[in-house]
Amino acid sequence: MIAIDVESTGLDPHRDSILSIGALDMDEPANQFYGECRIWDGAHVEDAALAVNGFTREEISDPSRMTEAELVRAFIAWAEDRPKDRTLLGQNVSFDRDFVAAAAKRARVESPFPHRSIDTHTLAWMHMTVRGVLIPEKNGHDAISLDYALRYCGLPSEPAPHNALNGAYAHAEVAARLAYTRKLLPDFMQYDIPWQNT
Repeated sequence: MIAIDVESTGLDPHRDSILSIGALDMDEPANQFYGECRIWDGAHVEDAALAVNGFTREEISDPSRMTEAELVRAFIAWAEDRPKDRTLLGQNVSFDRDFVAAAAKRARVESPFPHRSIDTHTLAWMHMTVRGVLIPEKNGHDAISLDYALRYCGLPSEPAPHNALNGAYAHAEVAARLAYTRKLLPDFMQYDIPWQNT
């Protein structure tokens, strides 16, 4: 399984561009991928998205950066070198999967990732439900954001601005704790798992 996080210029994979991809192999967490790119010509850019991921308009237009097509090809090559499961894992992972698929289509390469994926939001909801923990609600739906899932798992919030590799780390650690009640990454070993030994 591959924990993934994509930073982009907005929420629509067909009009917005990938800016960075971070990923790690859940079977070999030291085997990681990180890359940044410039936007594709004509891509839409939301200032709100840049405020979240910290990229500037100058950085995302820098001709010395690789293209989105080069980045997605490099990521696919890294993923295809994985000997095991290429299922994608993340918080609202359909966002990341759809951005990779749209970028691959623009680059005229086939995405090797299955449509089915593992969402840490769902894992957190299920874990809380099984334990009888009240699910937080906001605006008529549950409010299990990544930061909420991190806190529930005994972890600090994701640093701001968001970085794709930090996001992949967060998704991987949350999933390991929720699914297996075990710590995964050295960065988080000092944080106890709240429900362990209870």
